[in-house]
Amino acid sequence: MRGGGAAAAGGLLLPRGALILLGICNAFSLDIKASSKVRAFVGEKVLLSCTFKSISPITESLTVDWTYRPLTGGHMETIFHYQSVAYPTTVGKFKDRISWVGNVAKGDASIAIQSPVMSDNGTFICSVKNPPDVYHNIPQTVLIVTERGFSFQLTSAVLLSILVFLPSIVVVILMLVRLGRKSGLLKEKKKSGCKKSSIEVSDETQMRKSHTDERSNLWIKNKITMLKILARKYRGCWITNADWRTCSHLGIWE
Repeated sequence: MRGGGAAAAGGLLLPRGALILLGICNAFSLDIKASSKVRAFVGEKVLLSCTFKSISPITESLTVDWTYRPLTGGHMETIFHYQSVAYPTTVGKFKDRISWVGNVAKGDASIAIQSPVMSDNGTFICSVKNPPDVYHNIPQTVLIVTERGFSFQLTSAVLLSILVFLPSIVVVILMLVRLGRKSGLLKEKKKSGCKKSSIEVSDETQMRKSHTDERSNLWIKNKITMLKILARKYRGCWITNADWRTCSHLGIWE
């Protein structure tokens, strides 16, 4: 019975010890976050973001390591190390192209790659240790470098907007063009109607003078005709001045 009890007790102790160990690991674990995929263009600086949270105070013992594995496969290589000071790699394809842009006091362990090329495509892993807080998840970032071009992906909403609004825009433009042409023609007509050449002005002046002359000539002719008629009827009044009063009341001198 005692042996069975001891065995049972030992069986209970092992799970308890494992649970205690797991609890300690969870208590000291770091939480690291990084983008799962980053797209970049050839020759343009790209940021690889990495943030972390630690329950322990940040000390000089904190370290940050970035490792890289090519997209085509191969072994992992360390391309960056930080401990109070940044230590970018001095060998390999990333030599003189890695820069530190993080701030450990704010939980930032990001780096940047200068002048990326398509052969840089691969998987990057950010690892942070802040003793005694050293246990953490392992997020991976896949970098995809491409040539910058004019191609883009059309979503259904964008495509629908283009199909709906493009014809309307074309119609509005055509209407504006037609209105502009009409207004231009009206302005030209107004200008041509308001402005007259010197020849036209002189012609109009001559016509006005001729009309005035015709009217005056007609008035003179009418008067002469009346005088002749009256002279024939009252010939005696024209010959002598003795009957001046008699002739005046007949309207001869009007």
